[in-house]
Formats: sequence, C-alpha cells, structure tokens
Amino acid sequence: MYSADIKPIERNFLPAGFSITTWDTLEPYFTQLLDRAINSKADLEQWLKDSSELEAVISEDACWRQVRMTCDTENKALEEAFNYFYMEIAPKMQPYADKLNRKLVDCAFTKELDADKYFTYLRSIKKSIELFREANIPIMSELSVMQQQFGQIAGKMTVDVNGKEYTLQQAAKFLESSDRQLREEVYMKVQNRRYQDRGTLNELFDKLVAKRHQLALNADFKNYRDYKFKELGRFDYTPQDCFNFHEAVKQHVVPLVKIIYEEQRKAIGVDQLRPWDMDAEPAGIEPLQPFSNGTELTEKTIECFEQLNPFFADCLRKMNELKRFDLDSRKGKAPGGYNMPLAETGAPFIFMNAAGTLDDVTTMVHEGGHAVHSFLTHNLELTGFKEYGAEIAEVASMAMELFSMEHWTIFFKDKEELRRAKFKQLERVLTILPWIARIDAFQHWIYENPTHTAEERGAKWMQLANEYSTGLIDYTGLEQFRPTEWQRQLHLFEVPFYYIEYGIAQLGAIGLWMQFKQNQQQALQNYMDALSLGGTKTLPQLYETAGLKFDFSPGHIKTLMDFVKTEMDNLN
Repeated sequence: MYSADIKPIERNFLPAGFSITTWDTLEPYFTQLLDRAINSKADLEQWLKDSSELEAVISEDACWRQVRMTCDTENKALEEAFNYFYMEIAPKMQPYADKLNRKLVDCAFTKELDADKYFTYLRSIKKSIELFREANIPIMSELSVMQQQFGQIAGKMTVDVNGKEYTLQQAAKFLESSDRQLREEVYMKVQNRRYQDRGTLNELFDKLVAKRHQLALNADFKNYRDYKFKELGRFDYTPQDCFNFHEAVKQHVVPLVKIIYEEQRKAIGVDQLRPWDMDAEPAGIEPLQPFSNGTELTEKTIECFEQLNPFFADCLRKMNELKRFDLDSRKGKAPGGYNMPLAETGAPFIFMNAAGTLDDVTTMVHEGGHAVHSFLTHNLELTGFKEYGAEIAEVASMAMELFSMEHWTIFFKDKEELRRAKFKQLERVLTILPWIARIDAFQHWIYENPTHTAEERGAKWMQLANEYSTGLIDYTGLEQFRPTEWQRQLHLFEVPFYYIEYGIAQLGAIGLWMQFKQNQQQALQNYMDALSLGGTKTLPQLYETAGLKFDFSPGHIKTLMDFVKTEMDNLN
C-alpha cells in the first residue's frame, strides 16, 4: 500500500531550474499569487497548489542551509548562507505570506472547499493571521540566527581522554565503562568543559528570553508561553494539562525510576551512586558495542527495518541512495540529532552524533521513525497538509524505538547482550520522563518570569531537581555544576517549548507497543495509517486512527507505566 519510491514535487508554477539566490528573484512569484484573480473553486484549488509548490521550494532551500551549517559549524560560508536567508530573505517573505493567508480566508470560494479535508489547514492559516505582527519580523529573523549560536558554541566542546581528543558525545561512551575511576575522570572533564562556557551560554539565553518575550508582547500575549502555545497549534491541550502531566510523573514514574537506580547501585556494587555511575556496566561486563561507524549503523538499521516492515527499510535505502545521512560525531559538528524533512524532494536528511553506543542505535531508529513519517506524507496534496504537530511526529519516532527492539538481534548477536540492550531501552523509556517533565516545567517558569536573573534561573532549576529527585544520587562536591546543567538541552536554546511532546508521545508510543505485543501487523498498520494523514486531522483524531487514546491523565499514565515495568520484569 505504501511505497518509498517517492518523486520530487513536479514544478508547474516555478521554473524547473529556479533556485533561491536573492529576494529580487523570489518576489515576483509572491506578487503573481497575490495579484491573481480567483473566479471559481477550481481557480482557488489551482492557486493553493501553486502556493504550496512555492512553499515547498522555499522550505527545502532553508532546510538545506541549516543541514549544511550544522554538519560543519566552523565553515563561515555555510553560516553566512544560513544567516543571509533568515536576515535578508525570510523577513521580506513574511508580509507577503500574511497577505496570501488573508486572501485565502477572505476568498468567496474558500467556503466551498471540503470542510473535513481543509479544516485543520484553514485553522492553522487563521492562527497565523492572528499572530502576525509587522514589528515581530526583525525579531524573528534575529532569533533564527541567534538560536543557532548554541550549536556553534557546543560544537567546539571537546575533552582529552588518554591523550586523544573526543567530542562530548564521543566521550559519553566512557561513562559505560566498568572502571569507576575512568568514569569519574571523564565525567569531571565533560562537566568542566561545559562549565567553561556557562557564562557565554547564560548570556545567549538571556538575550533569547528577552527577544521571545518582546515577540509575545507585540502580539498582545501576556507571556511567551501563551504565545508559543498558539504558534505551535496546541489546540487540544492547555498549560494546566502540562502541569497535570508533571504531577503524574512525580506520582507514578519517579518511584519506578528509584527502583531502577537502586538496582543499578546493587549491580555495580557501590554504597552510593554518583552521577558517573548511572550508565556503568558491572565489573567484568563490557559496554555494548552495537556498531563501529556510521556506515555500519546505516546498514544494520536498514536490515532491522527490513525484518520489521520492508517499507521502512526502503525509506532508508532511498535516503542512503540520495546521501541523506550524516551520522558520525566529529569536532565542529553541531550537537544532537534530527530528521530534517525536505518538502520538495521528499526524502529527508538524518543528522546525528554517533559514537558506537546503544543510545546511538536508539537515536537512529528514532530518527528513522521520523523519516518514515516524511515518506508517508510526501504525496499529500498541499505542503500545508504535511505540517503535523510534534505530538504525533514523536509518536512516529518513539514507537519505532519500541517496535524495532523485536529485531535488535541485528545489533546484538549474543542473547545476553540483546537482553541487556532491551532492558536498558525500557529503563530509558521510564527515566527520560522525569527529565521531560522537569525541562517543560522549567520552560513554563522561565517565560512566566521573563525578567529573572541567571542566579534565579539556576535556583529554579535546582528546586525542580529536588522535586523530581529519587534521592539516590550523591552530588557532593559537584554543586557548582548543577545550576547550569540545563544548558546541555539544546531545545531550550533552539526550539523553545518543544519538549512536552516527547512525554505525550512516549505515552502514545507505549500504547502502540502494547498493540504490537498483541497483534504486530495490526499495530504497524494503525501506525502507518495515522502517520499518512499528516496534519489533515486533529491530534485526537490522529491518535484515534492509531488506535490510541489522547490522554495523559494520571490514571492512564499509571496503566502504561505498569505495562513497561511488567515487560522489564519479564526480561530479568
């Protein structure tokens, strides 16, 4: 039913060889759309298709500029190309985009469009009109450039271990060693390296918060949190729902995390857990080594996906054919990982910082889930139909993490290693939730209190640390590092308020995995059917298509957590 043999969008409005260089070459196409007469429903539908084509070309160009810059943060020409787009081209597009949105809403024939098909699209258009302010155009351009400074700062961070230079992502593998002295040494080096740039990152973050707050005030919002909820299209839940999620995590997840940490303490034979003990293997047990380099990671993931569903593997093969992977960690590369949708050509780009660990396998299949989502939506009629919320996007990725475990024999031939890998993955499903809740709660506070100082921010972070603490980790002697621990979370700098989605989606992913355990083919079909709808349905409707409840109440969370704990017990 689904095929990875996607083709680039055929150009009918823009010339085949057109590429974005300057605003002067791009503006005429906006002008044509703005001035075009719409005398029938058919005229309107063609106008929408032409607008969509223009959006796809612009989006792909902007995405490639970001991909190239994050792959090499030290290349000034790539940085300048990115900055040029967001400082010189994007600001000039925004007034036209607003006028085109208004032309659509005001068009007499818009009411003749299929109400069901266009509901979420038109809702998003109206939301954009409500938020648009001329005064915010330069601020948004500045933010687009400033946010990328985090990657440039973090991309330069390295440490020396045994006479060899490592990125912080590469150095993390030493924290799995059974040698406690080595773990502590590497942990301290990483912390000290981050601490070295804490002032620079605090200063950058202060500027980002101030500009974001001004953005909200200009748009007549009390704070940036309320503005961002609107901008992100959070039509189906509220800040209070997020607060309820935070409390549910404290009530039903933190106690399970405490059990996991206590078992880790016993396994490695220490009296008191220290931060460098959390990923350690017991004495005599070597850290898991699922692959050696990015090429091997790609090949093994394709093989794993082939066993799960051949369509999933075909998606990655197509991407590999088009050279849409940059997986290995290296100096000068931005931190983190992402799947970058490419609206015109269809096959996305996966970026990550692999260093040969289990976490890298999880990241790869996670981003692979996002990639499958991109393939499933590519043939939707309008670019706007493909703009789905992060809450369903992260179901795509997090469910793939759990589905793929059934075929991790590709990465772990030894039965005991496979068991360890699955157990660690399920531990992560649980242990990540308090961090998600803490980051989200932190963001609510930051933007409700936009004039806070760096010291107050650090104090709030520590207060939240205590609220989500298991009480089992000893931080004695590390007090100086903790108030700026949040600086390692790139989302706070680059994509504000994009984090609660991981928590909501984790619940959806567990729900799909429960289905998968009962009927694999039906679960995979539900998964693909929901993802193929893109953003054409509301979030509750997408969850319903996937056979899920859009519910993050304490009772539902407890049911899902109990299921995960049972699965973990079955692995022991």
